[in-house]
Amino acid sequence: MTIPQLLHRLPAGLILLTLAATLRGQPATLVLHADQSGPVISRNLYGQFSEHLGACIYGGIWVGPDSPIPNTRGIRNDVVAALKALAVPQLRWPGGCFADEYHWKDGIGPRELRPKMINTHWGGVTESNAFGTHEFLDFCEQIGTEPYLCGNVGSGTVQEMMEWVEYLTSDADSPMANLRRKNGRAAPWKIKYFAVGNESWGCGGNMRPEYYADEFRRYNTFVKNYDRDNPIQRIAGGPNAEAYDWTDVLMKNAGRQMNGLSLHYYTLPSGSWSGQKGSATQFGENEYFSTLRNALRMEELVTKHSAIMDKYDPQKRVGLVIDEWGVWTDVEPGTNPGFLYQQNSLRDALVAALNLHIFQAHADRVKMANIAQMINVLQAMILTDQEKMLLTPTYHVFEMFRVHQDATSLPVELTSPDYQYGADKIPALSASASRDKAGVVHLSLVNVGSDKPVTLACVLAGVSAKAVTGRILTGAAATAHNTFDAPHTVEPAAFTGASLAGDKLSVTLPPMSVVVLTLQ
Repeated sequence: MTIPQLLHRLPAGLILLTLAATLRGQPATLVLHADQSGPVISRNLYGQFSEHLGACIYGGIWVGPDSPIPNTRGIRNDVVAALKALAVPQLRWPGGCFADEYHWKDGIGPRELRPKMINTHWGGVTESNAFGTHEFLDFCEQIGTEPYLCGNVGSGTVQEMMEWVEYLTSDADSPMANLRRKNGRAAPWKIKYFAVGNESWGCGGNMRPEYYADEFRRYNTFVKNYDRDNPIQRIAGGPNAEAYDWTDVLMKNAGRQMNGLSLHYYTLPSGSWSGQKGSATQFGENEYFSTLRNALRMEELVTKHSAIMDKYDPQKRVGLVIDEWGVWTDVEPGTNPGFLYQQNSLRDALVAALNLHIFQAHADRVKMANIAQMINVLQAMILTDQEKMLLTPTYHVFEMFRVHQDATSLPVELTSPDYQYGADKIPALSASASRDKAGVVHLSLVNVGSDKPVTLACVLAGVSAKAVTGRILTGAAATAHNTFDAPHTVEPAAFTGASLAGDKLSVTLPPMSVVVLTLQ
C-alpha cells in the first residue's frame, strides 16, 4: 500500500501523526567535505558565565577558606576539577544585571572590612563582597581560563572603570597598581576580554541605542592598554534577540571602536516571558518540541545580525559575542524565584548541542559565546548542595564537544527528515564537523526526534579513515536528569552504532541523542 493510499484510509485526526512518524523513519544523508576547510572554530565559543545570582558564586564556587568542604583559598576543589576537565576557554563575571550595580572597590582588601550591598536584581539578598576581583581571578587561574570582565556603565563612572583596568593590568608605580600590590598581588593580570556594560537596553540603564553608542565610545576611551603586548578586546553591549536596529546603530556609530558586539537570546519552553516559562523536568512532547523549535531561532538571529554587521564590517573584524544563551525555565518548586535555580534534563543537552552547532556554522563571525550559567543557575554545568556536586547533561555535551575547540571547521551537506509535531516541524538532525591540529576529523551529530532512530548514510570526501569510534549521550526520556541520589542517570557512553566501509559511513542515531564520532 502506498503512503497516499494509507493516508486516504486514515481518520483525519491521525494523518499528521502518521505522516510525522513516516518522515522520522526515513534515512538521512550527509556529505562531509574534509577535502575543503572553513574557518577555525574558536575555543571561545565554549565560554561560561558566572554571576552573583543565587548559588552560582556562594556555595557553587566560593565556600570560604574555613569551610569543611575541601577548598583552595575558599574555592571548591571538586568544582575546579570538574571545570578543568571542560577546558573552559573564558569566563564572564560579575554579570549580567549585577555587573551594572557592582562597584569593584567594594570587593578588594580584607574581607572583614568589605562593605555589604543589596543584590537588587536577584532576590534582594545581602551581597557580602567576599568574592571579588582577587577571588575571581584566582578561580580563573585554578581552572585555567581567561577572565572576561564586565564593567559597570549603568551605575558606575568612567573613572571607576578606568581605575579598575589600571588596578588589573598596570605594572607602573601608580595609585591603582600600588593598591593591587598592597592587596597581595604584585604582578598585574593579563586581561584579554572586557565588556563595556551589560544589557544597556534594559537592566543596564534602559538606554536608546544612539545614547549607548555614545556612552560606549566615551567609556571605551578609558579602557587603557597598559600592557601593549596584550591589548584588551573590548565588547560592546549588543542587542536583545531580534532587536536588529540596536545592532545597526551600534555598528554604524561605534563599530570602529569595538572588537566584539554581544547578543543575548534565551530559549523559553513556552516562548513567552509573561506567565509560566515551563518546567525543567515535568513536560510532555508539546513542550519538548516547542523548546527545540525556539532554540533553533538562534540560526535566524545569528544570520540576520551578522548580515547587519557585514554591512559595516565586511572584513569581519568585529566578533559576534553571544555571551548569554541557554534554556530558561521556571525555577524548581520551593526555591527562591530570584535565584533562578532549575534542573537540567536531556532536553537541555540537546538544546546545547544545537546551539553549539549553529555557532560553529557561523564561526567566521561568531567568535565568543557564554552559556548562562556555570553553576546552580539556569542551564548550568554543575549543581551543588552543600558538600554534594553533580554534573548535568549539558556539562557532558560541552565535554564531548571539546574536540571542536580551535579545530578547523569542515563543510557538511546534511539532508534531514523532519521531526513533526502537530502541524509544525523542524529538522530531526543537526551536524557539525572539524579537523583538529593533529589531523583527526570529528563529526558531531544530534537527533532530536522523540521516538524513532534515524539511519544516516554519510559520504566522506577527503577522509581516508580506517576506523570510527564514538560516544553517545542519550536517555530513556527527554525529562531524564541527574540528581544527587542518582547522579549518573544521563552521562556519555561508548557508541557502537557507526560502521565504516571505504568512504561510506553509516550511523544509526537513537532518538534524543548526541553523538560525537572520531574518524582515524
